[in-house]
Amino acid sequence: MDAVEELCRYVAETTLAEVPAPARLATKTFLLDSLGVAAVGSSAPFVAELVRTQAAWGSGDDARLWVHGDRVPAPTAALINAYQVHNSEYDCVHEGAVVHPLAVLLSATLAVAERQGGVSGADLMLALAVGVDVAAGIGVAAKSPLRFFRPATAGAFGACAAIGKLRGFDATTVRQAMSAVYGQLSGTMQAHTEGSLMLALQVAFNARNAVVATDLAAAGLDGPRNLLEGPFGYFKLIETDYDWAPVAAALRDTWRITEVAHKPFPSGRATHGILEILLRMREQHDLAAADVASVRALVPPLVQHLIGRPAQPNMTANYARLSGSYVGARALLNGTVDVPDFRAEAMADAGSLDLAGRIEVIAVDNPDPNALVPITVELKTRDGRTLSETVDVIYGNPAKPMSREAHLAKFRRNLANAARPVPPENGERLIELVDDLESIEDATVLVELLQA
Repeated sequence: MDAVEELCRYVAETTLAEVPAPARLATKTFLLDSLGVAAVGSSAPFVAELVRTQAAWGSGDDARLWVHGDRVPAPTAALINAYQVHNSEYDCVHEGAVVHPLAVLLSATLAVAERQGGVSGADLMLALAVGVDVAAGIGVAAKSPLRFFRPATAGAFGACAAIGKLRGFDATTVRQAMSAVYGQLSGTMQAHTEGSLMLALQVAFNARNAVVATDLAAAGLDGPRNLLEGPFGYFKLIETDYDWAPVAAALRDTWRITEVAHKPFPSGRATHGILEILLRMREQHDLAAADVASVRALVPPLVQHLIGRPAQPNMTANYARLSGSYVGARALLNGTVDVPDFRAEAMADAGSLDLAGRIEVIAVDNPDPNALVPITVELKTRDGRTLSETVDVIYGNPAKPMSREAHLAKFRRNLANAARPVPPENGERLIELVDDLESIEDATVLVELLQA
């Protein structure tokens, strides 16, 4: 039996009563976080062009573009809203899976909820929780180094699971939807390597594809059955090495949403351990940028692969967010890293580039190809001191969580920096409604409050 059969039965059979309190709280937390990240993502590069371009793809009033307010067909809403969630590298992440579990899933699910109508907050909560279990579970099972962009690929399956749950699909129809999305799957690591806008668009394409796939499944389309473990299934073709048994054994007991990490900085998660250490060194030792002679970050191979690129003149924002040397320099200079650090004037700053040239990201052996820790930072000062620190758990991980106050401050800051002004009172109402998600009669009120 293919692993997809277990997943699809789980999706079809699970009820809200089975979702424990910690998973409910985590679902609410990362729902709100993702809406805020999408708001600030509305002001990122290529959003305006994407909104203009979609007008040529057909008209409809199924669902709304977050912040912008345009009514468009559900697949288009899923695509553009997903791009806004992921384009600032600020959305939550499951570290063990190397998956941003809500990037594809939330935008696609809310687009269908708007089109369908009558979706309650409780319906949405259950759909998101089981969708994250699918996306992150597939990621956790994968044991090979990244070749394809797993947030997009695993996320597509999670989105089909969540939409299928909303639409009341049985296990067979969920599997048909996943088969249809597998036929459309997209997203390689080349976009990540080059720091291309295409990285977030790969997430967006798969959000759109999930909406299309669930529509095809509802119409009766059947497709390949052994789509995860078949000879040309996902685990053989996309990942190449996997271990499904522990993931299958954990279904219904381990809720992957409780394992998801916040991102306190709008940069690749692989930069965050380095940032955490550098910011602590800066504060504890009262360091100025001029005091720093050199920095060596000793990291697992995956981290070096993801963020080992050097800072350089004329970087794009996407490239800079994934440059450990650049974000490390901005942290040492400013005491934090935030959205303005990826604007043209900041990326062209000579002092930042000079300091970044003194920061190296060096791979050290690690048997886990998906490991993001441990990270050791060695900093040498111009007066001859050597500072060294290691982190095994990165700030924002559930074992070292952001406080509720920090979480809400991030949300409010992101809402305030949307492409169009979203009234602050809308943000406060969103906080209230998400806190009481199970009681909402119509979940599309969340979309209404996210409009300028």
